[in-house]
Amino acid sequence: MSQMAFDLIPSRLLSFPSFRMPSFWNDEDDWLTTPSTPSGLSVSEDEKNVYVEAAVPGIEPKDVEITFQDGYLWIRGETKEEDKARKYYRESSRSFSYRVAVPGDIDDGVEPEATSKNGVMTVIFVKSPKTTPKKIQIKAK
Repeated sequence: MSQMAFDLIPSRLLSFPSFRMPSFWNDEDDWLTTPSTPSGLSVSEDEKNVYVEAAVPGIEPKDVEITFQDGYLWIRGETKEEDKARKYYRESSRSFSYRVAVPGDIDDGVEPEATSKNGVMTVIFVKSPKTTPKKIQIKAK
């Protein structure tokens, strides 16, 4: 191939793609969670509870199904816009599905609490009493 032919091809197309391996020591390389983490889902905890918050904008709580089984929480729902007075050629619908492992040791004797406010579904799990930290008194001798 002549040099002129290479001048017509952008140089970035002729080079090998470079792959950068993520670093275990750099927090900016969140390669273990970023590709699979659904947006709109947050999981957090404090000393007594585990909180799962899911964005469900425009979906009524009656159209949401929440299931907790084998340590996994599944929040899913779907809604359709319906107006009986209209003839629809194409109907819009909104759906979502979040499935996440709930961290920690959850107390099976306490029912999780689910609330909905401003398009955010919050599920609160109570931690098992055996996993809450205990303070140990120091005795002076």
